Amino acid sequence: MSWTRILPEFLRTRLEGRITLQKTMGNTAWMMGDQVVRQLVGLLVGVWLARYLGPQLFGEFSYAMALVMIVAPLAMLGLDDLSIRQLARRPSSRDETLGTVFCLIFFGGILAFALALAAITLARPGETTVRWLVGILAAAIIFRAFYVIEFWFESQMQWKYTVFAKTSALLLISLVKIALILLHAPLIAFAWAILAEDACAALGLLIVYWRRGYAIKAWRFSQRMAKSLLKDSWPLVCSTLMTMIYLRIDQVMLGNMAGNIELGNYSVAVRVAETWYFIPMVICSATFPALVEAEAQSEELFYAQMQKLYNLMALLAYGFALPVTFFSQEIIQLLFSDAYAEAAPLLMILAWAGVFASIGTARTNLIITKNWTRVNLVSVSLGSALNVLLNYQLIPRYGAMGAVAATCLSYWFAVHGTCLFLPPLRKTGGMITRALLFPKVW
Repeated sequence: MSWTRILPEFLRTRLEGRITLQKTMGNTAWMMGDQVVRQLVGLLVGVWLARYLGPQLFGEFSYAMALVMIVAPLAMLGLDDLSIRQLARRPSSRDETLGTVFCLIFFGGILAFALALAAITLARPGETTVRWLVGILAAAIIFRAFYVIEFWFESQMQWKYTVFAKTSALLLISLVKIALILLHAPLIAFAWAILAEDACAALGLLIVYWRRGYAIKAWRFSQRMAKSLLKDSWPLVCSTLMTMIYLRIDQVMLGNMAGNIELGNYSVAVRVAETWYFIPMVICSATFPALVEAEAQSEELFYAQMQKLYNLMALLAYGFALPVTFFSQEIIQLLFSDAYAEAAPLLMILAWAGVFASIGTARTNLIITKNWTRVNLVSVSLGSALNVLLNYQLIPRYGAMGAVAATCLSYWFAVHGTCLFLPPLRKTGGMITRALLFPKVW
């Protein structure tokens, strides 16, 4: 591959002939570059926006975002990983798969939009601004039907084409957001900007797909494939929905039970704590096709690769959590000013939730490869139920710190604790324990 020419001679020699490894490394580099740019730009604009809005308005904006993110999985219908697996195994089914998945996600987006509006109407019937925020942000979900193009390129380990499309949209709209801040725009304008970003990303993906010689007019809907995909995906969409509940229900409950200012401080801590989450996602996405191949070769090889992945996720998480624990106050003051000083102790503890979030990302590769979606549904449902229960009990007593405790405990339980008593996951539970205690990657 062309990119290997820039490597030293001894590395080129070791990679020679190892096509799958070269593709995986190249794909990882593109995804990592995309996410680094995305996170840096997102952090810069997000910090600026938080400073501009202040805890009260930023809490209101975070509330709307959290509510929309909870219903968003209903649009994707759990079809992203299943589609990638289908396209990786049968590239010849491209037009049928993309056409079918596009239709399913489009109508799923409309369903998610309607549910988001119904939820905010019931939760905050008298607050017009937050209802507009939710409506605009939820409308952006519909454009994600065009993300099926991304599934095709990812299945072929050609991530660079989607990077061009989506990163261009990100940079363009980030400039728009900065202009809105400088012009002292109202809160609702930033929701319109997010909608515009999804629309621009969809347009960019269509252009890239066309430039690569493909045509969306060749897509076709298959009722047979739709039934097959939905049969496999319903446990996965339920699992993703439950995952988003235990990832975001804390912000919704905190906003309802403690107010927007408390939520604003908590959201700032969450934003910093989750800054590095793109790294495990990129690594796991890049290694997923290789894990599918390893599983096809032998069970032993597959689990050996999974153990290395768990170990790497643990090391990365420790590398982030330890320094954040000691410097949380300085980080908050530097980024968000003294207006968000109450976020520092929240960040100190919340950073450790990333240990189980990163390992959980790796465990998803196991779930999809083994098609254990029903087992995963039980696991994350129990984690979500625990999170809601803990938030209900702890937020009235401890406010945002109660939400932090609920998050950390439920993350551990969903990712690791449930493995100890669900028979199919007991082996991976032992592997996670080893990764937590002895995270060797060599």
